[in-house]
Parts: sequence; C-alpha cells; structure tokens
Amino acid sequence: QTYAPKLILLDISDISCIRDVAKEILNCYGCVDILINNASMKVKGAVQSISLELDKKIMDANYFGPITLTKAILPNMISRRTGQIVLINSIQGKIGIPFRAAYAASKHAAVGFFDCLRAEMEEFGVSVSTVNPTFICSYHRPPAPGNWEASIWK
Repeated sequence: QTYAPKLILLDISDISCIRDVAKEILNCYGCVDILINNASMKVKGAVQSISLELDKKIMDANYFGPITLTKAILPNMISRRTGQIVLINSIQGKIGIPFRAAYAASKHAAVGFFDCLRAEMEEFGVSVSTVNPTFICSYHRPPAPGNWEASIWK
C-alpha cells in the first residue's frame, strides 16, 4: 500500500516532544516498518573549553534522542513481530579522536545501546543495524555573537 507523505518536524535534542511525535506518526500510519535514526550534532573543541551544558545538549541529540524515539516506536514493532531499526552513527562511536570528546562519548553510548537492543530484539523479529561511516559532510550553523552553540555542527 502507498501512503501520502507527511512532514513532521522534530528537534531530536528536545526529548520532551519525541514521544508525542511518535504517537502522531503511529496514529497517522498505524505502524512504522523502518526507523532510521540519522539526526546528529557534533562539536569540536578541547574538553576544558566545552561547557557541561553543551556536553548535555550533544548527549541529548546523539544518544537520548534516538533511544527515546526508538523506545516509543519499539512496542509497535514488537507486537507486530517485525520491523527494522537503523542507527546512522559514526566511526567515532568506535574510536575517539582529540577535540571531539562530547561527540565521541555520545556516539559510543549509542553504539552500546543499539548493540544491546540488537541482541534483545532477535526473538521478536525486529532487526537492529548500526552504520558507522568515517565522515559525513554536515553543515555548520553560522554563530551569533556570544552564542554558546557557535561550534555546533548538525
């Protein structure tokens, strides 16, 4: 069956709205066959120059965002005993490089979560995959003066 596309805006770092968006999707279509977690934020800077607030924002976008969305969609896949979940992650989820501590930490956490999820979902027929590309060309948001997000890439 073919469905008309529906555009739903979602800030993956805003954890509070993810469950409502998932409900909206499930109410509209009844199920999700394939969930591709592809949103990400990265920051470049020395550990001592990145604020804890920014560390948390990166962790929200790269770890808590994808797992919150996945957990919201997962019961539907389990009950139907089918579905596919894909995490587009980063090679930095496997190795760390200088000046990327917050990003690498969030990507390591995501790899750990989705590796465990893969093992747990086998009995339910839900496939879980993680893709760790070496480099993804992102866009950089131009910083506003005094903007703490100046070094964020999306």
